Amino acid sequence: MNAMALPFLITLACVLLELWYSQARRGVAIPWRDVILNLNSGHILMWFFRGIEVVVFAWILAHFSLHWLDRLHPAAVWLFAILAWDLGFYWMHRLHHSFAILWAVHVVHHEGEHFNLSLGIRNSWYSSLTTLPFTSIPLALVGVPLEVFIAVSTLHYTVQFYNHNGIVGRSGWLDRFLVTPANHRVHHGHNREYRDRNFGGTFLIWDKLFGTLQRELPGVPIEYGVATPTQSTNPFWANTVPVLRYLGLRVPSLNGGQRLPISDTAIATGGLLLFGIVTYYVHRNGTWPGLGQPVFFALIFAATLALGGMSDGRRWGVLSWLAIAALSLSVMPLCFGLRDPLGLSLLAALLVHSIVAAAVTLRLQEKTPPYVQT
Repeated sequence: MNAMALPFLITLACVLLELWYSQARRGVAIPWRDVILNLNSGHILMWFFRGIEVVVFAWILAHFSLHWLDRLHPAAVWLFAILAWDLGFYWMHRLHHSFAILWAVHVVHHEGEHFNLSLGIRNSWYSSLTTLPFTSIPLALVGVPLEVFIAVSTLHYTVQFYNHNGIVGRSGWLDRFLVTPANHRVHHGHNREYRDRNFGGTFLIWDKLFGTLQRELPGVPIEYGVATPTQSTNPFWANTVPVLRYLGLRVPSLNGGQRLPISDTAIATGGLLLFGIVTYYVHRNGTWPGLGQPVFFALIFAATLALGGMSDGRRWGVLSWLAIAALSLSVMPLCFGLRDPLGLSLLAALLVHSIVAAAVTLRLQEKTPPYVQT
C-alpha cells in the first residue's frame, strides 16, 4: 500500500468513531449530508493543489534558497520549522478573516454548522494556493529541507484535525498553551463575542502575543456556521458561491426547483464508498498505466459533484452517479485487466449502490412526488 493511503483510512475511522460515540453515548443525530459534504470537500482537487504547493516549495528551495539554516543543528532546524510554520499559519488564518478575497476561500470551512472531526477535513479546493505566501515560500527561501517541511506540515494539519473533535471538552493544562478543541471551538463561533478570534493552528502563543485570544464565556453558547451560508450540500457550489459573491456576480438560486426524496442513508453510504475509492486511488498512485491516473482523477471528481447533486435532491445527480459508476467499472479492466480484485470490487459496489439508490429514489418518488422548494 502507498504510505499516503493509510492516513486516509485512519482519518475516516476517526470520523466514524466520533459520530458513533456522539450518537450512542450522547444521543446526537448524525448530520450525514453535512458530514459527507465535509469529506467530499477534500476529494482530489484540494489534494491536487496541495501537491502543487509542495512542488512550488521544492522549486523555490532548489533555485532561490538563501541557505540560512545550513549550519544549524538538525534539532534547531526542526524547532525553527515547527514554530515558523505555525507563525505563518497564524497570519495566513488571520488575514483570511480580514480580506474579502481570502475570506471567499476560507468561508467554505466556516460554513459547517456541526463541530466534529469531519469539519477538520472541510476546506476550500484552493486553500493550499492561498497558503503559499505565508508558509511554503518563506520556509523554502530560508532553506528548510523539503522532508522537514512535509513532516512539519503534516504534524500541524494532524493537530488541527484533532482540534475539531466534538467529544473533548477541556484539556486541562494543555488549554493554556496549545490550540485545543476548547480553544478552537471559540474560533468557529459567528456570534459577536467569538467572531474573528483564536487564529492559531497549534500553539496559543501567537493569539496571546497579538491580542486575539478569546476563551469560551460562561452562559454564551457558541453559534456555529456563518450568517449567510451557501444553500447547497454540493461541494461545487460550496466552493463556487463565495467566489461569485466576492466578484459581484449573480449567485444562482439553489433552493428552487424540484427535489427528489433521496434518503440520508443513500448519501451516507455513497459518500463513504467514494472516500474508499479515493483512498484506493491514492494507494495506486504511481502504478497507473497510460492514461489511467488522469482518467480516474476525472471520474472521482465527477462522482464527487454527482453525489453533491444527489445530496441536494437533484435528478441530474442521481443519473450522473449511475452513469459514472457504470463508466468507472467499464474503464477499470482497460487499465489493470481483471488482476485487481480490490479496485474491481470497489467499483462494482459503487455500481450496485447507484442502481439501488436510483431504484429506492424512484419508489419514494412514486409515494411522495418531488417537491419544489421556494
